[in-house]
Amino acid sequence: MDYTQATRYLISLGNEIRAATADGVQAAKFGLENISVLLEELDRPQDAFPSVLIAGTNGKGSVAAMLEAVLRSAGLRTGLYTSPHLVEINERIQLCGEPIAPENFAAVFTSLRGDIERLLANGRLRFHPTYFECLTAMAMEYFRKQRCALAVLEVGMGGRLDATNTATPRLSIITQIDFDHERFLGTTIEAIAGEKAGIIKTGGLVLSTASHPAAAEMIRRKASEEKARLVEVWKEYNAADVAAQQGGLYHFVARHGDGFSLPVRLSLRGNHQVENSLAVIAASRELSRLGFPIPERSLQEGLATARWPGRLELVRENPMVFLDGAHNPAGARALARFWDEHFPSRRIILVYGAMRDKAVPEITEILFPRAAAVVLTRPEQNRAAAPETIRDISRHLNGDIFMEPSPAEALERALALAGADDVIFATGSLFLVGDLKRQCFQEPAPLTPLLQ
Repeated sequence: MDYTQATRYLISLGNEIRAATADGVQAAKFGLENISVLLEELDRPQDAFPSVLIAGTNGKGSVAAMLEAVLRSAGLRTGLYTSPHLVEINERIQLCGEPIAPENFAAVFTSLRGDIERLLANGRLRFHPTYFECLTAMAMEYFRKQRCALAVLEVGMGGRLDATNTATPRLSIITQIDFDHERFLGTTIEAIAGEKAGIIKTGGLVLSTASHPAAAEMIRRKASEEKARLVEVWKEYNAADVAAQQGGLYHFVARHGDGFSLPVRLSLRGNHQVENSLAVIAASRELSRLGFPIPERSLQEGLATARWPGRLELVRENPMVFLDGAHNPAGARALARFWDEHFPSRRIILVYGAMRDKAVPEITEILFPRAAAVVLTRPEQNRAAAPETIRDISRHLNGDIFMEPSPAEALERALALAGADDVIFATGSLFLVGDLKRQCFQEPAPLTPLLQ
């Protein structure tokens, strides 16, 4: 089986959300039985390398990307497993900062498929593993074969019943918790936090940036039950002398009460990345205590060079075009703050497309009134909301709403509406970001020295 055949087979299984629509498949997805059987058949590859497991509503991917960059700067052979991908599935599994090669992806999947068919035939698997379970097993097997010194694993959804939670990490990280995936995780912050806190291991170590009182209390309770050591990053670390260059790249001095002080510059945009980077700094210090050598210069270098595409990513200038996957209210609020802080007097042209299962009314309430014009479109996904539906529920929020059938045409319309000093943001879904990267921005545009 080659790469194209492997990816087609995986896609046929349905993505993370669609795989949970049928009751039988939902039982397999939201439980660890299937993935545990599969990993046992593979002789538990997740135990062959040390790992860090990261859960949260927003920020977990950024923390994962920055932490991996720090570890790689320190000379460690790193693995990185994230989701979703933007353009190609193999982006999700990376070794030393590079996606798994297509031929290796195909080889790992071909072997895995043989194991799955054998387990199904002898009745040890009740259901075919889902898309996400297959990719998780592939990542863990690949990291074992490549003898990773440390792998960073981003939780897909929730935590307690996520396939990544089969790992026994040296360190767990929980980022900010807000409303998202309520259908699966619960309708209160406390319930969602309980699912995320499911990654805390007995006798383990957990770092948390989740400062919402209900979330923080749930995490404390779970850590106490598991007799795990909890580091509340938002209490113990702080950022001093915070400043930003034009374009939203921040620098500051990270400090801790034990006397630690380190000036850092970030390569990821937005004030919210200051908080995320403090989690990475705390994690790096804890990992150093656990025997992973991470000098301060590697910490600085990793934070200054980390890449996390599709998150306030500048892909064009004159006019500036940013791609950002803000797909829930917390992400929309962060994006609105970015506008207010860095482009308070500039016209914002918004390209927006979203999935039907997201909190579109709340997100549009946050973003649309701030934009000079909105161009609605539909990402190339079956779950995408129709532009007409979004227009009908949001027409009172903005007097200049346009619709285009494809993401590329929507961007073209936005460019036609924008002057040289205006700023275009495409957001609402990482699927929209992926479509635009695929159709319009195969490679990131080089940035001017002013924005470095």
